Amino acid sequence: MTRARVSMQELIAQRRRAGFVGRGAERAAFRTNFDLPPEDERHRFLFHVHGNAGVGKTFLVRELEQLAREKRALTAYLDESVDSLPEAMAAISRQLGAQGARFKELERLLAAHRERRHEAEAAALATLDTEAEGPSAGSMAVARAGLVGLGMVPGVGAFAGVLDAGQLAQGADRLRAGLSARLRTQEDVQLVLHPERVLTPVLLRELTDAAATAPWIVLFFDTYERTGPFLDGWLHETMTGDRHGTLPATVVVVTAGQRPFDTARWGAFADFMTDVPLGPFTEAEARGLLAAKGVVAEPVVEEVLRLTGGLPVLVSTLAEQRPTDPDDIGDPSATAVERFLRWEQDPVRRSAALVCALPRQLDLDVFRAAVDCDDREADALFAWLRALPFVVDRGDRLRYHDLVREAMLRMQRSRSPRGWAEQHRNLAGKFGAWRAEYESGRDASERWTDEKWRELRLAESYHLLCAQDRAALPGVLRDFTDACDTDDATAARWARVLLDAGRDGDTEPVARWGSELSRTLTEGGVPAALARLLSRADLDAPAQAHARVVRGTALRRLGALEEALREYDLAVGLGEALCTPENPAAPHSDLARAHRGRAYVRGELHDYEAAIDDLDRALALEPDSPSAHSVRGEYHRALHHGDAALRDLDRGIALDPAHHFAWASRGALHLTRGDLRAARADLDRSLELNPDYVWALVRRARVWRGLGDPARRLADLDRAVALQPDWPWGRCERGDALRNAGRVEEALRDYDHVLALDPDYASAHASRGAALAALGRHEEAVTALDTALRLHPAYTWALCRRAESHLALSSVDLALTDADRACELSPDDEHARAVRDRVRRDAG
Repeated sequence: MTRARVSMQELIAQRRRAGFVGRGAERAAFRTNFDLPPEDERHRFLFHVHGNAGVGKTFLVRELEQLAREKRALTAYLDESVDSLPEAMAAISRQLGAQGARFKELERLLAAHRERRHEAEAAALATLDTEAEGPSAGSMAVARAGLVGLGMVPGVGAFAGVLDAGQLAQGADRLRAGLSARLRTQEDVQLVLHPERVLTPVLLRELTDAAATAPWIVLFFDTYERTGPFLDGWLHETMTGDRHGTLPATVVVVTAGQRPFDTARWGAFADFMTDVPLGPFTEAEARGLLAAKGVVAEPVVEEVLRLTGGLPVLVSTLAEQRPTDPDDIGDPSATAVERFLRWEQDPVRRSAALVCALPRQLDLDVFRAAVDCDDREADALFAWLRALPFVVDRGDRLRYHDLVREAMLRMQRSRSPRGWAEQHRNLAGKFGAWRAEYESGRDASERWTDEKWRELRLAESYHLLCAQDRAALPGVLRDFTDACDTDDATAARWARVLLDAGRDGDTEPVARWGSELSRTLTEGGVPAALARLLSRADLDAPAQAHARVVRGTALRRLGALEEALREYDLAVGLGEALCTPENPAAPHSDLARAHRGRAYVRGELHDYEAAIDDLDRALALEPDSPSAHSVRGEYHRALHHGDAALRDLDRGIALDPAHHFAWASRGALHLTRGDLRAARADLDRSLELNPDYVWALVRRARVWRGLGDPARRLADLDRAVALQPDWPWGRCERGDALRNAGRVEEALRDYDHVLALDPDYASAHASRGAALAALGRHEEAVTALDTALRLHPAYTWALCRRAESHLALSSVDLALTDADRACELSPDDEHARAVRDRVRRDAG
């Protein structure tokens, strides 16, 4: 008879489960729930396990997961290793997929989300339409949601206090326009702004498909005190509402954290959930666990109970050593080795268990780096380590229970400070070597978007900080600036590594920085955290310049343009002081970026001359920057510097032929010059590169108007409105096209939509007046045109239209006043002169 192949991991798990004693009532309630159909009123859809650290929440959750699998359930387990809702969905998809379920559409969208998020950050920095007429009213409501959804502002609530509503709205408008210009479809925009709206319906549909292949699906959310802030609202909405679709009735959710559920949110769900509070083991449970391990001598049992206070992780650890005498257990203040490993006689194992407490998490590679042994011995030792009761096995990574790791770290740090530092220095060197090997041959500009590179850098930084390397704190704080430049989640991870290293290494300055940066990130976002970093008296000039550039960029993304301008001014001053002829080795990248950033802010403030001056300086430092050439060309175009604009746009296209913005801007320049054929060719090319670039679609619609092709004009505008329905300029342009095509009622609906978004959009009021006049509603037309001219008193076209409506109402004097004013403002305007001549004829 042949023995079936069983993995080492399966055998270890079986042995560990065989020793699981206690929590009988909790396990029984969970197991019984599978015997009740979802329609049964006694069936529960949610179990919430909660209690203080060390009471065995994770051990119980893992046991419940095994019980669920015995009932042939598909299961997924999540903990604090996920940092966002998309990451949580990815973990569910990956784990259920490994059990045979298919989540192909969700996986596709998650991959798209990751790609589009990076593109969105680039879009937020891109130069947007210079002819925009201010923010739409609708953006006022989405400003915060859009920015938070982008991950650019983790703490909008507090930081928003430094911005007025108009600034917030302008930031959102720029962001939305930039996204629509850079991303492919409206779905892509939503994937960045509101990923849960796109991903959740797909997750629910694919969970429904998976439910047809298994009797139950059980989702476990551990360490909920850390993941709850971004999961709890979504989980409540998904389980109790149908906004995104419905969950299969055979889904059971288990959450586990230190705090009870929020009754304000979940109170109405009480009849459908089971609250599972955990305290220390009862004396009977602790005695049962000890007896199962053969620890029955009463003096020994009493000493274990006294030392552990019934905390399951400690009871289990001491029981595993099977002490036979109270003296084997030692004093309550004994060291970690004496507390947890006293009964392990093998010095190699004892040493391995201690040194493996140093990394925050470990796999076999990290184990081999930490433990000095050959490969064959390493495999056996690693298998022994992962079977220890205080080691949490996550499959690909191991992690010590916090209580045990903290005690082991404290003992090693106090027993041998030099040895502590040397071990951490060795680990830092190993992670640094792995990082250097990984980044070799890769583009340096892509490092911060590479998750594997970030993990290696974080681990290296943690160990350098714990070793109290003198250069570690300044280096990690500089890395924190780059993390802020990446996204808020990455910034939070860098703040956390400071917090962890300061606590584990008992280094107060490091812990203080971790605490303060974490707090300011939460309360005020990246700008507030960088302001705190810049308060460091010992921050050198290059680090200050870099931080100010990054902070200026974050403020610009928010729409805080004046404050961003101040940061760029300071960055330019610092950079110019560093980059002198006497210091040719000084880095120029931050100075060039400061000039570019200041140029973009000045461009958004319509100070194009100053913006061009900044781009001149940026290009003197980095002459082959395609975006700087293209943006400078756009600013020259806005100032009607046609030849200079053409030179820059030609150069930008030559440097980056795939930059759709440059092609579109050059097409707009050709359109202004009346070269419709060249304009069409460039705009066609821009739209080949990005078919959903709405700015180019609207520009090409103007080309079709010039070419006398109303059908193609409307087709482009219909597509632009479909892609970005709340963009005032695009919808107003379509209204004009509809009005010129005689579809006046439809045009009015577009103008009304624009004015609902932005009541101060002068062009929409003027065009609406023209539409009303076309319908013979001249009194209403005059009212609309009055509003347009109040907003824009020198609006020649509106003056002409109002003159015509006054004439239709027999108000000849008013008509003549408007016509004369129009000709005064635009003496070369043939239409204005024709209107004046007609009014004079009718008057005379």
